[in-house]
Amino acid sequence: MTELLYQTDSYLRRFEAVVTAVDETGRRVALDRTAFYPGGGGQPHDLGRLGAWPVTAVRKEGDTVWHTLAGEGLPAVGESLEGELDWERRYALMRTHTALHILCGVVWRDYGAQVTGGNMDPGEGRMDFEFATLQKELVGEIEAKCNAEVAAAREVRVRLLPRDEAFRIPDLIRTKINLLPPDITVVRTVEIVGLDLQADGGTHVANTREVGLIRVVDYKSKGAINKRIYIKVM
Repeated sequence: MTELLYQTDSYLRRFEAVVTAVDETGRRVALDRTAFYPGGGGQPHDLGRLGAWPVTAVRKEGDTVWHTLAGEGLPAVGESLEGELDWERRYALMRTHTALHILCGVVWRDYGAQVTGGNMDPGEGRMDFEFATLQKELVGEIEAKCNAEVAAAREVRVRLLPRDEAFRIPDLIRTKINLLPPDITVVRTVEIVGLDLQADGGTHVANTREVGLIRVVDYKSKGAINKRIYIKVM
């Protein structure tokens, strides 16, 4: 079982860990603890290094996080390593992910539209909503409201809650389909205080002012009641 350091400290850039398993065929190692986010919820996995090895992929399988390594050889089971994230990339993803939560919070609060999908890369992302129509004027209004939430400098809080307690929170799941498997007993919530509260496993900044300017760069119809909004953080 890998301790998920990123769940409680998204700003942790370096950490010490011990190798608990080695997959020589896949050129990957498991650790007792990690700050590398393994991907999920539309957020890509982190990159960085473990000791002398570049980390090229990260994947969570069950309770174990596997780190794919480039270079020669592999560390041995029991070996202690220093991990270091590609911080510029991670921080861009934190800003982007928080910007998408701001977008989701504004659209839910003011228009009651559920999320039907989403994805992101460092500095840009997209989110799909259940809108019957989406016009240029409304898109401009949404952008302005999102930037007002950035300027409000709202605190972003993370909590780990028992599943039963978490699911007593109204509207905790904003996606059209509940993506939380029934075997998850602890639910991680991310709250933009005064705006948004959702179940979410990704990494975020601590305050909306860190997001920077949010620009809606495009929007498209993806079906009768499915509209896609593309954003960039500046």
